[in-house]
Amino acid sequence: MSQVTPFSGVWCPSITPMDSAGRIDFNGLRQHLARLSAAKIDVILLMGSIGEFASLSLEERLLLIREARAMSSGVMVANVSSTCFNDMLLMAAEAYRAGYQAVMALPPYYYGQTARQLLNYFRALGNAFSGKWFAYNFPARTGCDLTADLVATLAAEFPNFAGIKDTVDCQSHTRNMIIATQQVRSDFAVLSGYDEYYIPNLLAGGAGVISGLNNVMPELFVKAREAWQQKDLAALEIVQREIGKFMAIYAIGDDFVTTIKTVVSRKFGYCTPTARNMGGALNEDQCNIIDRVFGTQ
Repeated sequence: MSQVTPFSGVWCPSITPMDSAGRIDFNGLRQHLARLSAAKIDVILLMGSIGEFASLSLEERLLLIREARAMSSGVMVANVSSTCFNDMLLMAAEAYRAGYQAVMALPPYYYGQTARQLLNYFRALGNAFSGKWFAYNFPARTGCDLTADLVATLAAEFPNFAGIKDTVDCQSHTRNMIIATQQVRSDFAVLSGYDEYYIPNLLAGGAGVISGLNNVMPELFVKAREAWQQKDLAALEIVQREIGKFMAIYAIGDDFVTTIKTVVSRKFGYCTPTARNMGGALNEDQCNIIDRVFGTQ
């Protein structure tokens, strides 16, 4: 069985609803967070990749941090990743002040980083953050990889380093992360960044998943969580196959953020499909596919 940590379970990296002009829709966000809470999600991640953090201004992000926290009484984590170190510290301070349980940070992106640079960078963050924090490993976007040894080194040094989102399409990478960190910390949460690795991650001793599909069907992943707790292997097998079927969401359209928003818009109606990725709108054939797969119409 996997080690239960304070941040174990089913996370949703929430979309950031927008109106047709691309402005943040706080009413839509309120309804979205309420639906996630009603589904008994364990943790809501604000402004992750699906939350389009990279397209938001600092002012928008600070406003989102304040407004979103007031919309939910559950556990929330704010992604404060930025290419500007001081902006990260400003957002983290605001998140801790507003009552977020932790913040999350990518390594520096665009330039690429060596292992030595990454260690120095996260040590600087660990010394500057006043509360719990997570690392976010997404080599396909950052051009550098947080290795198991590097993460274990940081976990041993920083008690407030609570865990990592490992968004690598390779279960052995995440498994090695689990093994290395468990040798130094029993409370360290290794979370899969790929939906279909939730159950394999639990089997390997990991803490859970940060799943984009939870914007659409959090109940499915909550069902998996409950089946795991009840040691119901037959139910887990069924859920794993269902998750595999719905992974089609990542292959429809030009970008997965717009596709996920489109599914939410068509299925629940409280937000538009608008994202800040230009030219990502789904065509009629693509909408027909999501209607068929996700029962949106």
